[in-house]
Amino acid sequence: MDTSDIESVPTPAVRNLLSKFESLAVDSSATSTSHRKSLQVPAPISPARTNAVSPAGLRTVSSSSSLKSNTSETSVSTKRHPPPPPPPSASRSHSKGLTTSPCPSPSVSPLLRPVPIPSVLNNSVNLAQQQPSLNEDDQEEELPPALRVSALRSRFLNATPTIPISPSPNHSPRPSMSSKPLVPPRIHTSSEPEPLISFESPEEYHSHSSSSNSISDLDDPFSEDAIDSATDDPDSSATAMAPPLPVRNHHHHHSSSRNSSESESGQLFYKGSASSSHSSIPPPRPPLRPRALAIPEPEVIVSDSNCINIPPPLPVRRSTVAQAEDLAASPRTPRPFPSARLAPPAPHSSHPSANHIAHVSLDLDHPTSSPVTSERKSFGKLPPPPTRTIALGEKLPPKRPSNVEGAATGDSDDDESGDEDDVKGSGVDLLPDATRASRRPPYLMSPHDRDNGVYPTQPCKIPVPAHAGHLAMSGIYIVVGSTHHIRIYNTNLSREMPSKNMDTKEFGVKDGKVMAVEFKTEFLVWIALKEGHIFEFDVRNGDLLGVKHCAHMNPILYLFRYAGSMISIDEVGKVLIWSPDPATGDIKLLHHAPRVIRITDKLDFAKIIGGVLWTAGRAEQHGAGTFARTPIIRLYDLFSPGSTGKTVMPTEHVGPVTSATIVPTHPGHVYVGHEEGYITIWALDDAGNEGYGYPRCIEVMKVTSTDVTSLEGITDKLWAGGRNGMITVYDIVPRPWVATNSWAAHPGLPVLQISADPFGIEKNRRLGVVSVGRDEHVELWDGLLALDWQDTELQKHEQSYSTFRDLKVLIVSWNCDSAKPDSLHGHPANINFFHDLLNSVDRPDIVSFGFQEVIDLESRKMAAKNMLMAARVDARSRKEEGNTLLGLSDKVTGAYKRWYDALVLAVKLAMPPDCPYSVVHTESMVGLFTCVIVKNTEKAAVKDIAINTVKRGMGGRYGNKGGILSRFLIDDSSLCFVNCHLAAGQHAVRARNADAAGMLEQQFLFPPTTEHLAFVGGGDGSMVLDHELVFINGDMNYRIDQRRDAITAAVRANEHESLFAHDQLLKEIKFNRGCRFRFFTEGPITFAPTYKYDRRSDVYDTSEKRRAPAWCDRVLWRSREPSRVKQLHYQRYEVNVSDHRPISAAFRVTVKRVRHEIRQKKKAEVQILWTGLQERLLVEARVFYVNSCRL
Repeated sequence: MDTSDIESVPTPAVRNLLSKFESLAVDSSATSTSHRKSLQVPAPISPARTNAVSPAGLRTVSSSSSLKSNTSETSVSTKRHPPPPPPPSASRSHSKGLTTSPCPSPSVSPLLRPVPIPSVLNNSVNLAQQQPSLNEDDQEEELPPALRVSALRSRFLNATPTIPISPSPNHSPRPSMSSKPLVPPRIHTSSEPEPLISFESPEEYHSHSSSSNSISDLDDPFSEDAIDSATDDPDSSATAMAPPLPVRNHHHHHSSSRNSSESESGQLFYKGSASSSHSSIPPPRPPLRPRALAIPEPEVIVSDSNCINIPPPLPVRRSTVAQAEDLAASPRTPRPFPSARLAPPAPHSSHPSANHIAHVSLDLDHPTSSPVTSERKSFGKLPPPPTRTIALGEKLPPKRPSNVEGAATGDSDDDESGDEDDVKGSGVDLLPDATRASRRPPYLMSPHDRDNGVYPTQPCKIPVPAHAGHLAMSGIYIVVGSTHHIRIYNTNLSREMPSKNMDTKEFGVKDGKVMAVEFKTEFLVWIALKEGHIFEFDVRNGDLLGVKHCAHMNPILYLFRYAGSMISIDEVGKVLIWSPDPATGDIKLLHHAPRVIRITDKLDFAKIIGGVLWTAGRAEQHGAGTFARTPIIRLYDLFSPGSTGKTVMPTEHVGPVTSATIVPTHPGHVYVGHEEGYITIWALDDAGNEGYGYPRCIEVMKVTSTDVTSLEGITDKLWAGGRNGMITVYDIVPRPWVATNSWAAHPGLPVLQISADPFGIEKNRRLGVVSVGRDEHVELWDGLLALDWQDTELQKHEQSYSTFRDLKVLIVSWNCDSAKPDSLHGHPANINFFHDLLNSVDRPDIVSFGFQEVIDLESRKMAAKNMLMAARVDARSRKEEGNTLLGLSDKVTGAYKRWYDALVLAVKLAMPPDCPYSVVHTESMVGLFTCVIVKNTEKAAVKDIAINTVKRGMGGRYGNKGGILSRFLIDDSSLCFVNCHLAAGQHAVRARNADAAGMLEQQFLFPPTTEHLAFVGGGDGSMVLDHELVFINGDMNYRIDQRRDAITAAVRANEHESLFAHDQLLKEIKFNRGCRFRFFTEGPITFAPTYKYDRRSDVYDTSEKRRAPAWCDRVLWRSREPSRVKQLHYQRYEVNVSDHRPISAAFRVTVKRVRHEIRQKKKAEVQILWTGLQERLLVEARVFYVNSCRL
């Protein structure tokens, strides 16, 4: 360190101090004396330390097992018996003039025992204290540069010698061991002992240490680190040892090592320090067996001065620790640790310091240079999980084995959307198909409606409290119990006012609360109270026929009927089975003694199926064969004495159990409804259960995105109520299931209960279904779905009561990529675009223009402007002129207005003057623009015009993705046009499917109409799929799962057919049974992919992304009668102002006009056919309920 206050030349006293001490140590080791005097060294007296200094100015120095800091000078004397003298030949020379044996000895160095100091040295010591403290680097300044310790050290560290930053505060004969960091050891290759060498001067000492090959100055076995390690753990060196050597009687120890510090740049600094000498020290650790070392290369090590003792080395396990060759082959390099530093190679295993200093090294070039220890785990790198090597051009493995999306074939390098994390699209393509479901509510017809031939359109108005109400139905009677009120309704008389209204106070129970209601027979009903009482009433007149007070000591939760018996269950799991008297066949509540069974408590679901009580709570646990938590279903055979409960669990996570039922046409399976939209299917027959003897989960179906709250099996269909208030009827034969009916039974609120009425079959000749919702209303439904069957049968004879005519429809779709109309110049295809387009069909009756990206979607300014202007205007509140909408809506501004003016002008120029057109639809939404033009001769036939938008971007919050939907009626046919822009991305197939499903199945898009004959599936025109003819066009973004080079080669060779097998949309329609486009049709593709081009060129994308060409722009259609739509052309245009090419599709469609008189006659014939079918269905249903002991 370049400091002016420190002398660079040491004084003679300090220079000769070390050599005189060593001479005395050698002389004293040859003579064994029983009386020894403590070594006294003069020390400077400071005001703070006067109590630790003797009156004579001398300080007693002794060893201690505790570590002392660099500034601590206090010593504690420890007595110990002197060791036996060493043999004269078992000594060797060390750097710094120390004497030791190559083998550890139990003797203690004489330097650490009291040594008498001649009086002649007192003066020189006192003179040394008057000089400034010097470090060893200062003592080396007189040596040649090549022989200095810093120069030798730089050879191993590959670092420049550095001068210490600050001098040592004090200079004493021994450095401190507490604050000194670990000194890296040096390789020792010699195992032969060397003779004891004494030095007469520091120059001779340093000269010998520089030329010594046995022990490096970087690795002193008698340094503080070694002594500290041996002192703390004298027995920790139980490792492989070399053959024992003769024991020495005396072992002279003296060390003057250097403290090292590390800068942030990784260079080592050394400072002189001092510490007290030790009078006793445990023997150092024995050396390990000699072992060949690799080429000494600098390596990364981790050394911690506070962690000296380490466990024995562990064997190399290549399966758990990454080896050097593994790391070298990996493209990722391990992150350096903060304490990592460059150090010399690992010491030889026979070197004593190999056991004293914890080395965690990693030699990338020579992995076998040092054994792998447990410390290496924190520095090493664990190998990654097993992976497979996939060559360039090979397809990735599917995400799930059950993935229904078609796997990419050929040499495609794209995965079939297997790694998507789009939440809105996950699993939606596996849900049951609801595209053809009837949305008309199947209201139950009363005798009055049947006699008058009127179909009911008004819901029932019987109130049921949401949380406290309980209901049961038998024929025309409905019993509702809530709190202390009991109401009996006769639906033939009224569906609003009760025929009987009773209170529990009338029966001697004050403030009673009804907890369960169930019919015992057709006219006798049981009512259970919270107080544990059970009452029996006759619903015809409201008479109390029986009572059982305190049948349960706890609140009763459930009442069930099975095979003439009644079952009551309370909240603590007590079950009472009320079986009929064999003599009378009746149950007398007052005198009957029920049978008692104990089951689990805290039930959230309970139902009797086939004489077995199915129960479940909300608790879940890990099931066998799955890591997911599944609900616990417990089964109790109530009518088999001595049977015990059994526990079954689903095969995967499905959510808590909410309901269960049996479909009459599938009596061998139980369908259990769960939260999270799942239905599990359980096999009951033992033959199918491989001898298990209890139900086994055989299939799990995802049926809805909301919770399944209730289930009921009616005829051959499964009725399911959801948390969104919808009731959906499923045909469970196909896979996935098909939703035949879906309507809003209790809009927006959960359906709490769905139950069939078997008592109404015999006398009322109907199969009624009752539902209770959170909206506190009761709804009655026709379980046979009579009206849907009649409409389906009537449509088969539509040709007999309707007249038909043809219309020509032209549909245009173009992603203009924010191009403006005035950019259509230069190339002849740009100039003649509108003329060629409008003349592709001779005088079309309807022209629908659908544009995408009219504005720059990447422009934040334009996006913000459109979002602020996107306040939806109700279609019913728009101004109308006659039967047509005003030409341009208020929302169409800026870029949309320019395109609107260009389209209107182009139609006027392209069409003959005697064939005028009028605009009936215009709408825009964040880049989407729709304009529908109709010939004036058809204007009078157009009615019920409506238009709306559906946002699909950002989870339905933003309109950059979505669609514009417009509809109108011509004669008695409905047409709907959808201009859409679906999710982008090569692998976003599920997201695109979800966008399509969201638009096609969203409800209440249009105002309902009374023209039911114009719509299909019993719809009222409020949904897209209610319409008879649906056309969907736009940038659907479905890509081609093939390499870009292969696609471009096929396009150049005009081999478009070879790419159809890799087109995502065609694969979804063909293989994905849940795709909503499956019932749509697309004409033959005879043109090249329309995406993606460089603007103003005919070259596919040459940017750095190099997107693969694809048929992103498509036109599809759907018709109730496929023969009523015929495609005239499907082509593209070579307009090059965008990265997409525009396309058009022309159709000849057939619209109908109904002759109502003829239709009524045909309808009467269909109703006669239904009467015979209804009788057969009712008989089959009654047989099922009798066999299942529900009648």
